[in-house]
Amino acid sequence: MSNRLDKLISNYTSHISIPWQHGLANAQRVLFAVYHKEDELKLRARLEEFRVAAETAGHVWLPLDITHAFPDWMAGQKYRDDYFEDPELLASKYKRFAQDLLERLQQQIAAQQVDEHSVVALIGCGTLFGFTSVAGFVEALAPHVPGRLLVFFPGEHIENTYRLLDARDGWGYHATPLTSDN
Repeated sequence: MSNRLDKLISNYTSHISIPWQHGLANAQRVLFAVYHKEDELKLRARLEEFRVAAETAGHVWLPLDITHAFPDWMAGQKYRDDYFEDPELLASKYKRFAQDLLERLQQQIAAQQVDEHSVVALIGCGTLFGFTSVAGFVEALAPHVPGRLLVFFPGEHIENTYRLLDARDGWGYHATPLTSDN
């Protein structure tokens, strides 16, 4: 429903325009834009509104879309055909995938010379499902983002527990949740 996205965008716009406190811990500089997984395509069509809100508030916007990260990574693997024949062989490579992706994103952030007034938007984190923990990935990426890390998160936030794609297990994380409910 677009009303949910309207509310999420409104909440983000309000939050991002408040003057930023400096000297926060990494987890305190992370924002989770939590939305219903069925709103994925509608949200992507409205990403420009998030950018405009950030820039209107005086912040640089750097989008990092990891939607195709795993297929791109797989295409570069020497033994990819073997992995397709026997996918269980690939399970031991999941950590390498996450580490390679993290390094690539760190390089992109460094190349853009973002500063403490920047918003780095992580788009497509649903692609990490089944390969690595979003919490662990965000925790590893956050120190490389000098401003705010905005994670677009298809799932739920209930009582400080995040559930990616409504999976049964969730985790607690000390980021600021932005939802269509708050």
